[in-house]
Amino acid sequence: MLAVVENAVHVQPLVHTQIQVYTRAQISAHTHAQTYSRPHLHGDSTFVSHTPPTTERDYPMSNSNRYVYGIVDSGDIEFETDAVAGADRVYTVSHRRLGAVVSNIDTTDPEETDEDATRHDEVLREIMDYDGGRTIVPMQFGMAFESDRTLKNVLRGARPAFRRAMNDIEGRIELGLKLVTQEDATVDPDEIEAAVEDELQSIVAQTVTNDQFSDRLVLNKSYLVDEDDRPAFDDGVARLEDTYGDDLLVQYTGPFAPYSFVDVEIGAQSR
Repeated sequence: MLAVVENAVHVQPLVHTQIQVYTRAQISAHTHAQTYSRPHLHGDSTFVSHTPPTTERDYPMSNSNRYVYGIVDSGDIEFETDAVAGADRVYTVSHRRLGAVVSNIDTTDPEETDEDATRHDEVLREIMDYDGGRTIVPMQFGMAFESDRTLKNVLRGARPAFRRAMNDIEGRIELGLKLVTQEDATVDPDEIEAAVEDELQSIVAQTVTNDQFSDRLVLNKSYLVDEDDRPAFDDGVARLEDTYGDDLLVQYTGPFAPYSFVDVEIGAQSR
């Protein structure tokens, strides 16, 4: 776990990159879940409307708080989209070759509605597709700051950790797989687990096992996959569905920014 307290950094060994940044107050972590009933293979696409670069002072001062989607390497990002809390433009606040991708909102404590949680994820996907593809260290929903200065202090204090996280996930995406027993079906969980490992394990960089929140849930995992290996992963999921589709509901989700492999929390007491 990494903690940043007033620009002092302490790093402990990690299984996968974790970043925890404290500035001046604590805010609660936000989580949300999405459920899909069918796999989508090779079909994800996002439209990004590119606009000429503008400066930060071009934005209305009434929406002067910075809502953060994630952290990227150097290079400006700017586009129009339906963003969190009614914002319609996304751009970067930069400090020493790191950029926080933000939109301007009128609060430092946005409500996590289903609509805005979805917008948060959709903006992250647009950033991942921006200008040929960008690596982004994703933030959980709700990270907002009252000024560029506060945000740049966070970038300054956690810069080594953000750099390390980017190296860990560069060129990679998160994909999710849930296997749910069909009603009245009977399966051998150990057999299913072994079949999934045979199909997918050689393709993935890392795997995280998620909560088994239902008795019918046989498998619930997130996978960190190189973007170039996405077609092979898709094919593996398709073969699993062909083999077990009569007994299992295959829920295949993504691509996502790698939430499960980079744990980022930012707290602020005086935001």
